[in-house]
Amino acid sequence: MDQQYYTDQHFDSASFREQPFVPGVYEACRFSGCNVSENNFSRCTFIDCEFTDCNLSLVPLTNAVIRDVAFTNCKMLGLHFDQCERFGLSFSFEQCLLDHSTFYQILLQKTVFRNTRCTEVDFTGCDLSEAVFDNCDLSGATFNRTKLEKADLRTSFGYTIDPEANSIKKAKFSLTGLPGLLSRYDIEIEL
Repeated sequence: MDQQYYTDQHFDSASFREQPFVPGVYEACRFSGCNVSENNFSRCTFIDCEFTDCNLSLVPLTNAVIRDVAFTNCKMLGLHFDQCERFGLSFSFEQCLLDHSTFYQILLQKTVFRNTRCTEVDFTGCDLSEAVFDNCDLSGATFNRTKLEKADLRTSFGYTIDPEANSIKKAKFSLTGLPGLLSRYDIEIEL
């Protein structure tokens, strides 16, 4: 069965009340105020798309193609980005809720996370070189064998990153983030 192809279209919450989400290829499309949490994005393609004020929580992403997609003010709880097609995978997040999502072993170089809550997110084995975490809550996030070289975490908080288990060469941290880098040593730091 051939996939539907959509280009330069705008979808809002009313769009999906009139007609359910149709799996297919979406290029340069905008999604606003959509609740697609009960849909399946597996094997769908999103290129140069924008999602704003959407709920995508627990949406299956098996073999989904996501290239140059911007997510703004979206609820995206429990997503498995590690199940997406990895070739060309690229996105940005601004004011999103990504709690309990997984980015296991994905190349996320230069990815921007801005004002985003990433509690309990799994970044194990990721390449986050030159990524920007601007004012993000990283409480309980897992960083293990993660490449954070030249990443910028100066304004983020709540993280625990073991410098011996991760590559952090030339990464940027603030003085207030120091406890998150030294927690494995069980020492007390007064700022």
